[in-house]
Amino acid sequence: MFHYLIQNSNKNLEFQYSFGACRLYIPQRFLEADQEKIERFIQQNSFATLVSHEGADLIATHLPLELEREEDAAYLRGHLARPNQQWRTFNPSQNVLAIFTGPHAYVSARWYNHLNVPTWNYIAVYVYGKPRLITAHDELYAMLKRLVDKYEAAPPESRYRLENLPPDFVKKEMRGIVGIEIKIERLEAKAKLSQNRNAQDYDNIIAELEKSPGENARSLAAEMRGKRQKLFGEQT
Repeated sequence: MFHYLIQNSNKNLEFQYSFGACRLYIPQRFLEADQEKIERFIQQNSFATLVSHEGADLIATHLPLELEREEDAAYLRGHLARPNQQWRTFNPSQNVLAIFTGPHAYVSARWYNHLNVPTWNYIAVYVYGKPRLITAHDELYAMLKRLVDKYEAAPPESRYRLENLPPDFVKKEMRGIVGIEIKIERLEAKAKLSQNRNAQDYDNIIAELEKSPGENARSLAAEMRGKRQKLFGEQT
């Protein structure tokens, strides 16, 4: 169990997340336990895969889930289409799993200074918690408004805003969705970024990823540069 003191503009908020008994395979060198980094990663990569039980089987949905903090807890909030049967499988006493993934890229064995095999570098966060359905109109509307306001990047005068829409239209559309809230109980975060390689190989991998035309590879290189000093004590 790790204990974190999170700074807030109004006051200090204390959150306790369990990092024990990981279900995600995480060798110690790939474990990410920096709470601020993990929460920022979730906020920047909010399109998640939500997994729950359906009897003896599993069911999953891809959807945006927003991380929001309150007095003494942190939550993921989002919504499902009402015809999507997953929300009917939720059990308030049983955890669901939200998987957030970020940049990932192939790492060629040609980039090492010795004989080896290729691999794949990536960052992923698993979030576990109990689900709750958001059924109250005002609570669901407020959540949808926050979601739209976050992602509308147009100039203020031309942004799409829920409050500017006809109320009857909004109510009709809202009848087609079900809001969900997940109170976060446990996090598992893995940053597989070649921390098991020597400095020369590590630098070669960064250089090759930076040459890639793909945004994923370049983003991964930036993440690796951010860890280099802690790993090897100096910067390239």
